[in-house]
Amino acid sequence: MVNPANEVTLIEGGGGVFEIVRDGALVYSKKATHRFPTDEEVDALIT
Repeated sequence: MVNPANEVTLIEGGGGVFEIVRDGALVYSKKATHRFPTDEEVDALIT
């Protein structure tokens, strides 16, 4: 289940880029995986 207490900031980009950066480190890249992460994956990456 997704944790609603997690705080995220969306930074609009372009070119189909979707990345998740945590504490300055890239932890997910749509370019590398060729897919969007699931809600559960996002929650696990930011907690």
